[in-house]
Amino acid sequence: MGCGPEDKNVVLELTYNYGVKEYDKGNGYAQIAIGTDDVYKTAEATRVFGGKIALEPGPLPGINTKITACLDPDGWKSVFVDNVDFLKELE
Repeated sequence: MGCGPEDKNVVLELTYNYGVKEYDKGNGYAQIAIGTDDVYKTAEATRVFGGKIALEPGPLPGINTKITACLDPDGWKSVFVDNVDFLKELE
């Protein structure tokens, strides 16, 4: 879902997996990625409000895009991606 180019608009991709009768954390939903201006501050705010960090903030090896990840109370993962780094990936 979304309208326009990814570097200027919100885009959410939904996928249908044919033949799957039931979903769980291992086979249906991996994560959602959300852009942020500062992954370090995002991780800190997550901690302040009692959230669990699944991946400490920092650059990914090889591409240097900074990300952090947290788990919601049900254990589903959300990834926060540095906006500037993501735009560089699109170039």
